[in-house]
Amino acid sequence: AARAGGAQAQPLTTADSALVGRILLAEDARDPVSSAFGEGLGHADARVQWLARRALARVRDPAFAARDSFPPLPAPPVYADPSWRLRYRALAGMGSDCGLLRTAMRDSSWHVRLRAMDLADASCAFDEPLLRQLTSWARRVPAPSAAARGTGDVPWQASSHALVALARVAPDTARPLLRGQARSRVAGARLYAARAARALHDTATLRLLAADADDNVREAAIEGLVVVAGHAADDAYLAALTMRGYQAVRAAARALAGSPRGADAARASLDAARRLRRDSSETSRDARMALIERIGDVATASDANAVADLARDFDCAVAKAATGIARRLGALLPTRDAPFCVPLPSALPPDAVALALGAVRQLVVTMAPASGGGSFTVQLRGDLAPLMGAHVLDLVRQGYYNGLSWHRVEPDFVIQGGSPGANEYVGHPRYLRDELGAVPHLRGTVGMSTRGHDTGDGQWFVNLRDNPRLTRDYTIFGQVISGIDVVDGVLEGDAIARIVVRPGAPARAP
Repeated sequence: AARAGGAQAQPLTTADSALVGRILLAEDARDPVSSAFGEGLGHADARVQWLARRALARVRDPAFAARDSFPPLPAPPVYADPSWRLRYRALAGMGSDCGLLRTAMRDSSWHVRLRAMDLADASCAFDEPLLRQLTSWARRVPAPSAAARGTGDVPWQASSHALVALARVAPDTARPLLRGQARSRVAGARLYAARAARALHDTATLRLLAADADDNVREAAIEGLVVVAGHAADDAYLAALTMRGYQAVRAAARALAGSPRGADAARASLDAARRLRRDSSETSRDARMALIERIGDVATASDANAVADLARDFDCAVAKAATGIARRLGALLPTRDAPFCVPLPSALPPDAVALALGAVRQLVVTMAPASGGGSFTVQLRGDLAPLMGAHVLDLVRQGYYNGLSWHRVEPDFVIQGGSPGANEYVGHPRYLRDELGAVPHLRGTVGMSTRGHDTGDGQWFVNLRDNPRLTRDYTIFGQVISGIDVVDGVLEGDAIARIVVRPGAPARAP
């Protein structure tokens, strides 16, 4: 935005800055009749005009198809790929070449080694050296101290991927090793144990893990039980509906589809839906919608009033779904078509106006020593997404991200993290609006994770390669300006020690 006004732009007054704030709030509220737009379009300063025009276009078309009509913005830095990523990509065609997979398991990069394990299948059952390597790793039951890694160390990810590979390649070898990993104190190892148990059709271990203290482990175990036990495990699914983790509740609600225990499922789903509503968390939507869907399948006329109560909600999507079910069951509701919902209020985050007008803010992400250490720096793109950038900056100042992890690592795609639950279904309780733009998702750009339009949940993803297909649907709010090698080295589950605002960064964009 600062560039749109050129070098001759005059300083803005306090009133001008207040107008910019109103424009941003109107954009965030998707309010097409806000007087701020007219005032901004008629303002003497080109920067204010540009911000008003862009905001109004985003309100009128949330997908912002006309984004290319605005002045071009600077592209992110260009980074070369690390050499190991080329070897990683080369593995794509090696699925049945056990010798090449065995060689890849000795690669200097753990990303390549883990990928080779993930590609090994039953065709390698008679490759003795490969089996010995997998068995050697799988025998190392991860302990919390083993989560640390340094030069030459074997991280917990190695034993976990190896166990799942053995479950495919040599089930009889994997079975006696499964129980040890299922009791590991490393949650990530137990999650992979659930995946191995699914491959081995080990119902007993899956039942054990369906009651795990970690929601991600419970989710994986429930998904495994659906495959190997079906509705014989409905008691485990019903128990999971009483848990706190949104991902486990969602998995359990989906698992109960077609259950013969309809009355139990209705009662447990109604209780869970009321409990999750009390969280006032917009990012519980996926779990709550799964519960509403299940209620729609199993509720009876006697449940009509309880379902009608769910039709009054802060989330209009949930309210609409519950309204339809309540009416079908005979509940007396207002005749108007719109659901009764009152969206949660939003406020302008600090620094939003400053970012929109060209201020520079940089964040330093420091990895935990046990996760390899190191740091990288992200510069916020206020010229693209001032609201989202300001929200993230506010979370950083609150210490929100400290101690969280990168729970999703796809070494030739993205890393994603910043979830308090270390999964895609638990995020910041207030959704962040999309601020889509024309700058493409190139390697090193930082975007906001969503599960549908305008559902930003505070989780970051960093593009590890050019991903132009993401440009249409995901907001870029920052870019890595140093430390890309640290980003490339992140493994699944690696912890963020802290994220802080970098002191001494330039005050304005050059």
